[in-house]
Amino acid sequence: MPTLEWIGKSKVINHHQDVPFRVLERKYSFDENGQHDEDNGSENMIIRGDNLEALKALLPRYEGRVKCIYIDPPYNTGNEGWVYNDNVNDPKIKKWLGEVVGKEGEDLTRHDKWLCMMYPRLKLLQKLLADDGAIFISIDDNELYNLKAICDEIFGANCFVSNISWQRTYSMRNDSQGIPAEIEHILVYSKKPMWIPGRLPRTEEMDSKYKNPDNDPQGPWQNTTAFAPGGTTHQGMVYAIQHPFTGKMMYPTRDAHWRYQQEQMLEIMRGWCNYELKELDDAHERAAVCGLPPDEVRQGVKAIVLSEPLDISFQKAKKVYERGQWPRFYFTSAGKGGIRRKTYMESVGGKPSTNYWPFSKVGHTDEAKKDLLSIFGGKVTFDTPKPTRLIERVLTIATSPDSLILDSFAGSGTTAHAVLNMNKADGGHRKFILVEMMDYADSITAERVKRVIRGYGEGKNAVEGTGGNFSFYDLGEPLLVGDCLNEAVAPEKIREYIWFMETKQPYAPPGGGNPYYLGKHNSTGYYFYYEPQRVTVLDYAFLSTITEKADGTVIYADRCSISEDKLAKMGVTFKKIPRDISRL
Repeated sequence: MPTLEWIGKSKVINHHQDVPFRVLERKYSFDENGQHDEDNGSENMIIRGDNLEALKALLPRYEGRVKCIYIDPPYNTGNEGWVYNDNVNDPKIKKWLGEVVGKEGEDLTRHDKWLCMMYPRLKLLQKLLADDGAIFISIDDNELYNLKAICDEIFGANCFVSNISWQRTYSMRNDSQGIPAEIEHILVYSKKPMWIPGRLPRTEEMDSKYKNPDNDPQGPWQNTTAFAPGGTTHQGMVYAIQHPFTGKMMYPTRDAHWRYQQEQMLEIMRGWCNYELKELDDAHERAAVCGLPPDEVRQGVKAIVLSEPLDISFQKAKKVYERGQWPRFYFTSAGKGGIRRKTYMESVGGKPSTNYWPFSKVGHTDEAKKDLLSIFGGKVTFDTPKPTRLIERVLTIATSPDSLILDSFAGSGTTAHAVLNMNKADGGHRKFILVEMMDYADSITAERVKRVIRGYGEGKNAVEGTGGNFSFYDLGEPLLVGDCLNEAVAPEKIREYIWFMETKQPYAPPGGGNPYYLGKHNSTGYYFYYEPQRVTVLDYAFLSTITEKADGTVIYADRCSISEDKLAKMGVTFKKIPRDISRL
């Protein structure tokens, strides 16, 4: 597969492995009772800090668990933005480039810089994505093809789902030069190939095509073909069915076969009158359907024929037609026409989403700006926000009511707004994680979410609150300082990290009296024998405190006074702190 090369790529391709693991420090929680210091246990998170380090910090708890990721990264247009520089000249990014890429970074073009910034972040996002999850990335023409190239490399070209065109504007400026841009792109990739998106709600226009002329108890239906393509490869499903009104032998159309297996078709036809299987000398007719010479068509395929005289069969079928509630395969033109199949509305589901999203369905940029003006009392807080309806469309096709959603370029907080709206509408329990590196993470991003939860606006423009909650976090201390554990980090945070590195499972503190016990996974018990400012030793005295039963035992400690042979006989593995603490 072709890959994209740029200046600095060699320095960032594996940089996500070198990013320090930092703990997350909760600063406050918010719910319908307002802001408070007490932890409300919310699963919704807003994190202030560099999204590269924040994504790394999320790995122990959320690797492989995020159902939907939506990000709206800088488009790298070369223009200055109100909130951030869209040409990747933000001082924080420039500092990061200097530290990671080094002197070579001084010669980078803005496209090189953008790729250096995006690549390690996408690597971590791919790790966080669930096996049945998908990522949606907003972008415009400036970096579309570069983004597509690195996403093919990171997620896999076979995981590319779509390039969605969003009609971002409803009117074109008269002074536009060249070919004005009416759309932006949303690149979609899945974690695994063959991802199937959800469907959109049905429309009145779709439902209007379904009727119920026979009062079928299964509800409205639409008439559809009785055949399926591939008669040549399904010759056992190519045969005659005798018409109960006319007596004519009916066959599938050219290179088609009956929709269901013969036994099922026989039972359906018996809903009209009495039928039986019978051998007919009809190889010529079946061969014509399959497009084969008569001597090459499958032999021994029986027909479904009337088992009573035509006049008796006619009267029975007529009574069924006049009664209503016809069988799944029915006859048109008052019973004298061809055969068709009922397709019930309840079995069809919603409307599939195409790769064109018009503003009439998902909103436009002006709508998004007006929403922010309403939320913030007429103050402009963002130049290019995304409309809430756009993110709701993403969530509709990519999540279920209990999914986890991540946005690591959170901006004004539209993703959280969309999650809260949908939870209120359908009673769902979707969770959101937002990450924003800029200073406005609290004053704009979190503030918007607060107002959405409690309601905003006045008079006719008042919008009822969605309810909900979240906790606000800052990036805290790194877990390791050089090759040593950082004693400023709370032991419980280190325990969570150790557990994940050993098991790849979320950490749930076990009950019981042993403060060093992490839990049991795959018949192995894990212990983290650690005390800040004190050397811990794995010895017989410590082993005597272990009461939890397991087939094997892994113990982390500063030192060990028992020989490897004796530990092996006892089924114990010693891991030295901090040497044997794996890095994410």
